[in-house]
Amino acid sequence: MLRIHFTAPDLARTRVASAPALMWETVLSTHWLRDGCAGLLGTWWRGRVRPNLPGRARALSELIPKQGYFPDFLTPHTATLCLAEAVEPVLRTRRKELRGDIELLAGGGALSPWVRDLRQGLGPALAHLDQSFRDYQRAAITPFLGSILTHTARERARAGRLLASGGVEALLGGLSPSARWHAPCLDVDYPVDRDLRLDGRGLLLVPSYFCRCHPVTLVRQGDEVPVLVYPLGHEPWDAEAADDTLADLVGCSRAAVLEAAGQCRRSNTSQLARRSGLLLSSASQHLAVLRRAGLVVSSREGNSVLHEITPLGASLLHRHV
Repeated sequence: MLRIHFTAPDLARTRVASAPALMWETVLSTHWLRDGCAGLLGTWWRGRVRPNLPGRARALSELIPKQGYFPDFLTPHTATLCLAEAVEPVLRTRRKELRGDIELLAGGGALSPWVRDLRQGLGPALAHLDQSFRDYQRAAITPFLGSILTHTARERARAGRLLASGGVEALLGGLSPSARWHAPCLDVDYPVDRDLRLDGRGLLLVPSYFCRCHPVTLVRQGDEVPVLVYPLGHEPWDAEAADDTLADLVGCSRAAVLEAAGQCRRSNTSQLARRSGLLLSSASQHLAVLRRAGLVVSSREGNSVLHEITPLGASLLHRHV
């Protein structure tokens, strides 16, 4: 059982994250990949991911076991929708934190050579971790980012309704089937017995697409606002509908541009062309069509035009990934 102890200031400072926590999603999705969880949705997701997973990405399993503790430094909370930006704080982790987290993971057991080097903060080991994350995210997260965004937005709307109708205590009471609010404490089903005292810092609630079973928090909260990552409720999976792909609907090239736009919050035309593997002129033409359809919005900043996927575009990606 995890018992989270609130004071009046903590209730006033409790909020729901404004965007998905992409490093939490990345780490927690590895459990889907290895454990056969999440029902039909998980089966479909694994069928899409496994054939495209590069060998280097499998190195992450050395840091993320099937169950139990994984290093806190792997899951910094950043409000970014760009995976490259989400990884950066991991690579800037202080050596003291690297050493402490990896030693806690090892529990006195043997470590592989590259994890030993990572514990020391050595450049080649950090570069290996960076590339492993990027390879994994390219196969397991990027193609499904639209679905993650849509589900997260839906949960934020639900949380907003609870806050409007009954305040923070109503939100905590309706957070998850595995969490129960008994003022001034939130009791959460958890694999270990633990107390978390917020001490006036408040709590950041982070809905997660890939979180399973029960909420998750960090072992070491530090001085920052404590984080509680909790599972989203997924709709029943319609395998037949999943076969109607986005490419069937809008065409392969236009689908590639829309999916590229969903990978980062805002991108210029050259970046989208590069990520979708198209000529700059072709990407520009497809963006014009997507913009007229209300699937992307564009705005000028200086000499660049930046494009951002709309909620309608994210919803379309969710329904057809």
